[in-house]
Amino acid sequence: MNGLPSDLDADRQPPLSIPFAHFVLGGVVLLVGGAIAGVGSLVAPIRPAGAGTLHLLLAGWVALTIMGAMTQFVPVWSGTKLYSRRLSVVSLWLVTVGVVALFLAFVTRAYDWLALGASVLLVGFWTFVYNVARTLPSVADLDVTEAHFALALGSLVVATVLGWLLATDFGYRILDPLSRSLPIPVPLSAPQVLLAHLTLTVFGFVLATIIGALYQLAPMFTQSETTALDAHLTHVEMVAFPVGVPLLAAGRLVASRPIGTAGAALLLVGTTAFAAFLARRLWLARVEADPMLRRYALVALSLFGWVLLSAPRWIGDPLDFYARFGSPGATHLLFVGVFTLTIVGTVYHVVPFVVWYHRYSDRLGYEPVPMVDDLYDERVALAEFALLALGLAILWGGDVLAAPTWVLMFGGNLLGLGVLLFAWNMAGVVWDHRPETFRDIVRTLVGRSVV
Repeated sequence: MNGLPSDLDADRQPPLSIPFAHFVLGGVVLLVGGAIAGVGSLVAPIRPAGAGTLHLLLAGWVALTIMGAMTQFVPVWSGTKLYSRRLSVVSLWLVTVGVVALFLAFVTRAYDWLALGASVLLVGFWTFVYNVARTLPSVADLDVTEAHFALALGSLVVATVLGWLLATDFGYRILDPLSRSLPIPVPLSAPQVLLAHLTLTVFGFVLATIIGALYQLAPMFTQSETTALDAHLTHVEMVAFPVGVPLLAAGRLVASRPIGTAGAALLLVGTTAFAAFLARRLWLARVEADPMLRRYALVALSLFGWVLLSAPRWIGDPLDFYARFGSPGATHLLFVGVFTLTIVGTVYHVVPFVVWYHRYSDRLGYEPVPMVDDLYDERVALAEFALLALGLAILWGGDVLAAPTWVLMFGGNLLGLGVLLFAWNMAGVVWDHRPETFRDIVRTLVGRSVV
């Protein structure tokens, strides 16, 4: 068992079914929504908008997975108990309903309903933020992981407000009168608000959460020693990234190029410092490469690639709408190479370990028990890794070389097949070793096993 934490306290964890319910619903939203988008793209009257599919990816899968992971591990990392199990389930349902409502409104062009979906999503995310914020220790006691989680929660609160304003403006045109009513006249156009919303969501919430989690997980599971250089890299990132994200968002919101450029530069510097930290942890690993560490290696490479490609565009014009996620040629590096592979790699170790802990830890020393890595099928993991890596390479190469649409579709299909194999492998871990968890997930989702 590579790098297992020795001080895991089961009493501080919520029931296993709560984070798993987040993972299951996130996967269902991604797969079902993706199927609807694929079919809808062939039918002109319901041709899906890019905003709808983007919400499925970020708010539907990535955010729900992050919510489940935080619910499970913040109590363990922080040495506290989850503030409310019931609120975690309430926020799960609200976010799921909200993102589905937004997707359907975009697909059918029923823009008057966007405000309702955004309102449900806002309440769901704010409920989640309140629950986790009450679980975290005081600001003075935050470590590097918890500090990034606090940044992520704050970014999410502001991002959801901006998102609600955008959704409401679609149907009721409120931004112009709102900007005129402010004490300080600031022209708030929809593109400016959208850029700030995306900045806080993608970098302030998702990337900050990933960086915070990997600060904890990379040293733990590589069993590598932290050196003075690693400490310096962490200090650089801890200053540059948390300052750069709000500066870039603010510069985009008020259309200030100097503020935006300063924020973009700091964000890029912080991301580079963290990528170097992660690469060093992997290079100095004292354990054999496993599915998690292989995927983390691609995460580090993708971060470096994203920074190198995005720096010229952002420094030149951080307000460019087409460079909202960095260079257009690096978008798949960020969304697939960093976000998707971090989730897949982390879940590959987290799910088997949590299942092993609940099923076999009390039997250790009394009878033969499997290792954590024995719970999943290594052959499926290798095949899935090859599909993810190849799909990412094709999508990235297609972006850079402006390849035909069929090339991108081929890469996307390979990527989708890899995600399906990953889901199959993880479902097999639970089914083979804790099949009652599936029943508990259903009971949790209907509110019968959260207290």
